[in-house]
Amino acid sequence: MKQYPVTKNQQIEATIIDLSHEGMGIAKVDGYPIFIENALLEEEVRVKILKVGNKFGFGKVMEILKPSPDRQTVENEDLLRTGIAPLSHLRYEKQLEFKQQQVQNVLIKVAKMPEINVLPTLGMEAPYAYRNKAQIPVRKIDGQLATGFYRKNSHQLVPIEDFFIQDPAIDAAIVTVRNILQRFNIKAYNEEFNEGFMRHIVIRRGHYSHEMMVVLVTRKAKFFKGKEIAQVIHDELPEVVSVIQNVNEEKTNVILGKEEKVLFGKGHIEDELLGKKFQISAKSFYQVNTKQTEVLYQKAIELADLQATDVVIDAYAGIGTIGLSIADKVDHVYGMETISEAVDDARDNAKLNDIDNATYLVGRAEKVMPQWAKEDIAPNVIFVDPPRKGLDQTFIQAACDMKPEKIVYISCNPATMARDLTHFAELGYTTDTVQPVDLFPQTTHVETVILLQKKNS
Repeated sequence: MKQYPVTKNQQIEATIIDLSHEGMGIAKVDGYPIFIENALLEEEVRVKILKVGNKFGFGKVMEILKPSPDRQTVENEDLLRTGIAPLSHLRYEKQLEFKQQQVQNVLIKVAKMPEINVLPTLGMEAPYAYRNKAQIPVRKIDGQLATGFYRKNSHQLVPIEDFFIQDPAIDAAIVTVRNILQRFNIKAYNEEFNEGFMRHIVIRRGHYSHEMMVVLVTRKAKFFKGKEIAQVIHDELPEVVSVIQNVNEEKTNVILGKEEKVLFGKGHIEDELLGKKFQISAKSFYQVNTKQTEVLYQKAIELADLQATDVVIDAYAGIGTIGLSIADKVDHVYGMETISEAVDDARDNAKLNDIDNATYLVGRAEKVMPQWAKEDIAPNVIFVDPPRKGLDQTFIQAACDMKPEKIVYISCNPATMARDLTHFAELGYTTDTVQPVDLFPQTTHVETVILLQKKNS
């Protein structure tokens, strides 16, 4: 049996020598790495070993013997235990440096581009209470409906009412909706046995409009007194203009199901982004930090240096937030998206803003773009904002085949971004500017906007 320098439940004293990309402190015992939650660089800590594996172990801080000067007080350590705000113990200026370094690290290690300089992360003046959307599980604890978040790597619900990083009006609304459901004797979902009724409360709130949507995710379609409950929610929360039942019968950790029914009001809320109006439905992708999304998009627009004669492609267009934000600066915007409901939203949002120079199609970008090329559509700039998995090689090839002068890549995952930059480089596009933007303060996530330019253009 292999021997390790530490054993489970052993307590040791250790010095933190680094932080992982997940924000965990790293200590080493005889070269063996131990990842430790709630520990910061250069801190001396007493640690209890929780788990020992072949290559590394995990530990828990029992006592901080020598705190970091960058440590700040966390009033509710459940924010760390659940992963809601895993960097909230680190001074904000250092959070921004940490994120800049994470992007720099992947450019060096993954993209093999040590010569590329990563600009300082653009942060928020008030880096909390920013989330415009919440997805909160409903469970039964001590005979009552409870809302909160799961302890990391478990199915144990930790009751939480102040989520710190969410719009406080959303936090208050979750409690109000939960209490209404309790009064109507609605049964909470039991994840283990796939029983019960109410799975999640999802709430969206417009940053500027303050319109609020409540989505009640249920295990079954039949919702006794559903419309009556929806009316009571509106009566007690007048900002609510939409109450939707979403049905998810599957035993899965995916939150939303396919079936929806409007119980009160309309099927969407409206909000603004860079002066444009957008309709946002329950399933729409819409960035959760409105103020920082405006910073991100402004930076993307600045890097693109758009001209009135430009033709622009907005790949992964979603509900049209990027393309419609720039439509009045260019000749024409072409966008595509695989989700038909999102394309419907994008078209509706174009009408809402009296924009007539934007065309949106349903389809995969790597299929649609070659067709547009056959129609002699030649983009000067391509904007791309993919999910965390990054870009398919076929998309990168199709985008480069259109020979745009610039590609503006917005990434939510530095690792896949770095991988993709190497593919763009092979096809003649150089990485010019790398700008991290903090869309998710108090967490380890970082958004990055990159300018790629065609060589010799």
